[in-house]
Amino acid sequence: MRRFAATRATSALVLREMGSSFGRTPGGYIWAILEPVAAVALLAGIFTLAFDKPPLGRDFALFYASGYLPFMLYSDLAQKVGVALRYSRPLMAYPAVSWWDALAARFILNTLTHLVVVVLFLAALFAWSGIPVNLRLPSLAAALGLAAFLGAGVGCLNAYLFEAFPVWERAWAILNRPLFILSGVLFLPDAVPPPFDDLFWLNPLVHVVTEMRVGLYAGYGPAEVSSLYVLGIGGVAMAFGLMLLRRSAHDFLATP
Repeated sequence: MRRFAATRATSALVLREMGSSFGRTPGGYIWAILEPVAAVALLAGIFTLAFDKPPLGRDFALFYASGYLPFMLYSDLAQKVGVALRYSRPLMAYPAVSWWDALAARFILNTLTHLVVVVLFLAALFAWSGIPVNLRLPSLAAALGLAAFLGAGVGCLNAYLFEAFPVWERAWAILNRPLFILSGVLFLPDAVPPPFDDLFWLNPLVHVVTEMRVGLYAGYGPAEVSSLYVLGIGGVAMAFGLMLLRRSAHDFLATP
């Protein structure tokens, strides 16, 4: 019975999130699709003027989409799950709604939204550009799953840190600005010279982005890619975040 009540609470929060995130602006879900399209088009346009071909393959849009889409899945979850308590605070006055429901609702809705965007974007790109379709679906699924898991783990930890140390939210935004470049969205890890290449692979997002490209480009598969490494980083962040929230979430919610 308690599990059924939790499922109902999470579903209600998902519906509320859909209405508030996509129902208040004209176009709604269309903007969730247009935003990555515009970002990838801008990147492809700029680098087409500077280079003859992308670092991998022959299509600039596909190369930058292969980095941008999984990166944004992670980034969006890390931020939106991180502010879930603040966003759903009024509803958590009801006994049936818990802090866990707020985290789960934001994770479910934003993950599903990004997965729909990825499918629609890649399908449209392949249809429009005429690129031969040679996908490795297990690698694509692994990349998106790793991005979601890592984003959820960091988001859970941020959910505690944002409430316990409000300055961390601003610091997090600043620290994440160079992460777009340091995650290999714009180039391949092979382009990083030693001894910095080993340090570059310490970023779990490099593994996520590279796994995405393994799924999109036949014959590409760096030996350094490790799903276990990403799962370890995401799992540790999630474990610490949930443990700290279990101890402190009620205190946070009691604070006006």
